[in-house]
Amino acid sequence: MLIQPIREMTIATRKMAKGDFSYFIPNKRKDELGQLTNSFNEMTRDLGHLEEMRHEFVTNVSHEIQSPLTSIRGFAKALREGIITDPEEQKQTLDIIEQESTRLSQLGKHLLQLAELESEQPAHQPRPYALDEQIRRVVNALEPHWREKGHKLEIRLPARLALKGDEQQLEQVWINFLMNAIRYTPPGGQITVTGKAEEQEILIRITDNGIGLSEEDLPHIFERFYKADKSRARQDGGNGLGLAITRRIVLLHGGTIAADSTLGSGTTFTIRLPR
Repeated sequence: MLIQPIREMTIATRKMAKGDFSYFIPNKRKDELGQLTNSFNEMTRDLGHLEEMRHEFVTNVSHEIQSPLTSIRGFAKALREGIITDPEEQKQTLDIIEQESTRLSQLGKHLLQLAELESEQPAHQPRPYALDEQIRRVVNALEPHWREKGHKLEIRLPARLALKGDEQQLEQVWINFLMNAIRYTPPGGQITVTGKAEEQEILIRITDNGIGLSEEDLPHIFERFYKADKSRARQDGGNGLGLAITRRIVLLHGGTIAADSTLGSGTTFTIRLPR
């Protein structure tokens, strides 16, 4: 009775060393060895889950890298071998190569940033600053994008909305949310940014009347590499990391994000940050 559980753990450990996390030790004991066996099974399950996540992450990265590389290689070969001779078509081909190169560069940048944010000691330099002024600056900086699509962008923020946070990181949060709203709202749409200061936290809402999200997509939008509209995301150069980075930044500030959306009617993101 004493030796058998230890033998089982030895077998399981050897299997784990070879990458097999599917072996679980049957256990009906209630004593200390039973508790140890339960803990061992739980550790095996967690390690298996981490291995699945690692495999999925590597697969997604490989796919995101391979897709633009295939386009670049194919179009470069066509230009080199003289298959594309029309000057206008050559220009369009070079534009595609440039766009795909930009996608690769952006992917590398986002992967490095996500790795930094998920490290044990991420760069984080909070200081007091005016959040309302920051959001207005971001809206002004993005004006060429929303004016080009004929959007109406309304800001309703109280003056002197003070917050202590990493200004550079939070600026990226507002850029990511607003760019998503601009991209996925049809021409002539409405985008609204509202905010208020509560006793313990600041609440910011970004609402659009765009294409919205389905009930199936909504729970997954903050996952790495998840794309609700894969064809549209590829066209816009998206790699499915923007919202994952955004969520990580908000969590790093001790805040929360909630998304509410109806397919075809728009999306609202609610961000709460401690004051």
